[in-house]
Amino acid sequence: MNRINANGLDFAYLEQGSGPLVLLLHGFPDNALTWSHQMSALAAQGYRVVAPYLRGYLPTAIPEGGFFDKATHVADVVALIRALTGGKPCHLVGQDWGAIIGYGLLAAHPELVSRAVLLAVPHPGQVTKSLLDPKHIHRSFHWWFFQLADLPEKALLENDMAFIDYLWTYWTTEGYQDADHIRSVKETLKQPGVLTATLAYYRAMFDSSKADPSLSGLREAMTRAITVPTLALCGADDLRAELMQEQSQYFLNEYAFKLIDHAGHFLHREQPQAVSQQIIDWLKK
Repeated sequence: MNRINANGLDFAYLEQGSGPLVLLLHGFPDNALTWSHQMSALAAQGYRVVAPYLRGYLPTAIPEGGFFDKATHVADVVALIRALTGGKPCHLVGQDWGAIIGYGLLAAHPELVSRAVLLAVPHPGQVTKSLLDPKHIHRSFHWWFFQLADLPEKALLENDMAFIDYLWTYWTTEGYQDADHIRSVKETLKQPGVLTATLAYYRAMFDSSKADPSLSGLREAMTRAITVPTLALCGADDLRAELMQEQSQYFLNEYAFKLIDHAGHFLHREQPQAVSQQIIDWLKK
């Protein structure tokens, strides 16, 4: 485990290999260990692979009174890239919240990313459309549940965090098992302060009072069309695939979308070899 200061926060990160930097961003409910398969595959191809624990996920610091809005996360990643590379561009891979942050980063700071791969979550423009569609509202029920005060924290901790097991079962292909990794996710989320911090990501989605007012310029830049060459991947069994199939209009440069068969939301764990190969092929183009 390594540590680095970025955007005024002490970040913990996993690292493997040497060469051009590939930054891997995890989602929820998850942690940096989610990239174990991709880290070894990319390191074997001559990359320096870094997977940080995002803001609020111990052992990365939990900022007291800090912000958790999307622009703050983008600012974190901008600072991480600059600290890790001295400002040189890197490759970016993100899943779930990592992808959400990725879209904003690519739009606002294209100079920091050479090529990108975003997994399992559509472009914000498509997400906005989905908020009016009953089946997508149902698919993302946790967004609404997490807006409540206190109850989500209690529900998530109940019965050995059975809520986490439910989300992984709901979002993955039938019969998929990943017990050791899910246990590590639970251990992360059980630590003091982590659940409230990670749920703050969702609470800032619909409450503008929870957004850092000093980042209004960055927030505006995050709405630009994306010029970074980007590959979007989604599990063929994930409902969000239908949204991601129709998002090419948000990209002005090289863009591709591919489905991963026999996979749902956590496609990088459900089909690690297929996803790793897609990432490697895209980065080497």
